[in-house]
Amino acid sequence: MTTEKLRRLRSYAIANSLFKPVTLQAAIRRLGFVQADPIRAPARAQDLILRHRVRGYRAGDLERRYPALDIEEDYLYAYGFVSRETWRLLHPRQAAELNALERKILEKVRETGETHPAQLEKHFGSRRVINAWGGNSKATTHALDNLHYRGFLRIARRENGIRIYAAATPRSEQLPPAERLRKRVLAVVNILAPVPEKTLQTLTAPLLRRSFPGFGGACAVLSGMVRTGELREETADGLNYFLPPVKMPALAAPGRVRFLAPFDPLVWDRRRFEHFWKWPYRFEAYTPSAKRLRGYYAMPLLWGDSVIGWANARVAGKRLNVELGFIAKRPGDKNFRSELESEIGRLETFLNLRAEAG
Repeated sequence: MTTEKLRRLRSYAIANSLFKPVTLQAAIRRLGFVQADPIRAPARAQDLILRHRVRGYRAGDLERRYPALDIEEDYLYAYGFVSRETWRLLHPRQAAELNALERKILEKVRETGETHPAQLEKHFGSRRVINAWGGNSKATTHALDNLHYRGFLRIARRENGIRIYAAATPRSEQLPPAERLRKRVLAVVNILAPVPEKTLQTLTAPLLRRSFPGFGGACAVLSGMVRTGELREETADGLNYFLPPVKMPALAAPGRVRFLAPFDPLVWDRRRFEHFWKWPYRFEAYTPSAKRLRGYYAMPLLWGDSVIGWANARVAGKRLNVELGFIAKRPGDKNFRSELESEIGRLETFLNLRAEAG
């Protein structure tokens, strides 16, 4: 049986994440971060996430409009697009000194301006090195990744999906480390609230090791933020959650059907997902097809305040094919049927398969 506290937490999560659609810039500013993924099934994750939160959004709008927006590509708890306010909290990241190739590439990008990786490969050669996953990468690609992660380079735009690099402008003012750490934690809480305690500890621990050594462990940092009122704790069914300090209002989820990206903030945390909706969801694109339970790119299906199943959507020619699966029985009422048709129509419009949706 779902407890009243759990219902309130679940309603808060939906209302906090699926806010009334706004402009693209405003949506990214409100979220603070949008996770990116290159798989298109039927569109990239960042586009699938933004379509619920941006008025009139179409697949590819983020990449097309990126150079004119006040946003950056970077790594928060995953790789994606961050608001400029969040981006300022990410740097400096502590790391070793630049190696010889990194120094040369940084100098070349500063000299050239916006630089395609192929230009650097042509200039410095195509030597390969072992990457962080144990595979082989081009040395220039590896160096660019390091320079970008450490804030020396930024992504100016993309060209056919390939990152075009530019030198990042050094910041003249920086927040004190303790304040920057707290705001980094709050940036994660803002997008994932309510966040399970174990999840936030897991996300905070590497941050402390890599960028904020000397501040103690994750438990101590989070407990301190609760004491100062920067975080609030709620417990449901014995599980502890962290939220912003504002009181949870009594909210009713709208009676809508939504297909959510596997990395949507509402379903990102699999621990919370299973607690909220009582079934395990897994991203299976990298699972052998014979072992998949839901499908290659199964998108959780939200109906009101419940995730009742999943949708696999594929485009063949100019037609969208949607296959549904349900944890229990498919809802038989006419409101669900009507909302399902509307959501399929919205997805078709987003994919530019039809002019308008109901």
